[in-house]
Amino acid sequence: MKETKVIKSRCSVRKYAKEPVPEDLITDILECGRLAPSANNLQPWLIGAAQDRKLLRQIADATDHGRFIADAAVCFSVFCERGQKYYLEDGCAATMNILTACQAHGLGACWIAGDKKHYSEEIRLLLNVPEAYTLVALVPAGFPMEKEPQKEKKTLREVTFRDRM
Repeated sequence: MKETKVIKSRCSVRKYAKEPVPEDLITDILECGRLAPSANNLQPWLIGAAQDRKLLRQIADATDHGRFIADAAVCFSVFCERGQKYYLEDGCAATMNILTACQAHGLGACWIAGDKKHYSEEIRLLLNVPEAYTLVALVPAGFPMEKEPQKEKKTLREVTFRDRM
C-alpha cells in the first residue's frame, strides 16, 4: 500500500553524508513533531534542532550509544514537562512523528533514548532547556551515506492478534 510506504520503509540510519539538511526540511520536521497527538492536548514538549558541529560533538560525547550524533547534519531533541502524567507517551508520539517525517524527506535518522538516561540532564543543560523539562529522545538525522540493511522484523502473525489472544 503506497499510503504506508514511508512507515514500512523506515529503518535506523547511523551513517550520514556531509551534505547539510535544508532549513525548510528541518522546519517541516519540527512542525510534524509539534503536531503529534498528546493526552488532553497538553502538548507538553519542547522540540529542538541542533546543527552546530561543536554542539553535536558535545551531545554525542554525553551519550552512551549515540557517538554517531557527531556526524549527523542535525540532531532533533524532544523534551517534555516532567510533571505531566503522560509526558513519556506524548514525547514518544512526537519522536515517532519526527522519525516518519525524516523518512518522508529522504533523510536517515535513528531514535536514541533519553528518558531515564544518565546523560539526560547534561543534554538539557547543553541545550539551555528549562529545568521543568526532561529529555525523552534524541533523533540524529542526515542524508544517508549508504543504505543500511533492514533488520529482520518478526512476522505479523508473531506479534498480533484479533479480538483475543
